[in-house]
Amino acid sequence: MPGMIQSIERSSAVLRLLAAGPDRLRVKEIADALGLPKSTAHSILRTLEHVGFAEQDPRTARYRLGRGLTELGKAGLDVNELRSRALDWADTLAARSVESVRIGALQSGSARVVHHVFRPDDTTQSMDNGLIIPAHATSLGKVLLAYDAPAADAVARAGLDAYTRRTVTNRRALAGSLGEIRAQGWGGAVEEWEMGRAGIAAPLRTFGGLVVGAIGIYGPVERICDSRQRPRPALVELVCATAQSISRDLTGPRS
Repeated sequence: MPGMIQSIERSSAVLRLLAAGPDRLRVKEIADALGLPKSTAHSILRTLEHVGFAEQDPRTARYRLGRGLTELGKAGLDVNELRSRALDWADTLAARSVESVRIGALQSGSARVVHHVFRPDDTTQSMDNGLIIPAHATSLGKVLLAYDAPAADAVARAGLDAYTRRTVTNRRALAGSLGEIRAQGWGGAVEEWEMGRAGIAAPLRTFGGLVVGAIGIYGPVERICDSRQRPRPALVELVCATAQSISRDLTGPRS
């Protein structure tokens, strides 16, 4: 039985990125968003340009959708489908980490919680489904911004509000943090939105590496972090493994 063609998956992911944002994208921005080598992203873009599916501005060297495409669906995945395909994995993550689990997606420059699993204990908790949280001050939000250059730029230009003394409010510092997330494959936030609270999150990917959401845990600093207020490696490993499992399901056949 013939195998799937990876180059087609990657090309479709590039097209969805170009369709999603209002601005043209650099080759590096596309490579960062999809986790591809810059040379690979450049080759895909040159091929798409050749067939008329992408156009490059000769002045800025940025790319946009070409006139050869009359219509292309929005980038990403319907949040209801994302939630339904991640339900079991989110429950397992909550049970294994003994922490609250959230799945999020970008919405108008913020992160929207599309699914929430309570911490499995007897503490009083409130449902966070539908909650809008600041993208630049939370682990879920920062992971989402790390793989969406236009959204990250728009959030930075709109102003980075300070929620605590640890909130990142400098555009350069935020860019550095997002670059670190791309390099390590996960993101953390310690007391950046709420004092005494911390989170760990990792990206959820569909075909071609396109990031369509993020999953993470959120709770008191003393449980999420070690004595140096760094995310506990065992929890990071759990979150990343769960994100990878969901991502494999998202690229599998739909029932």
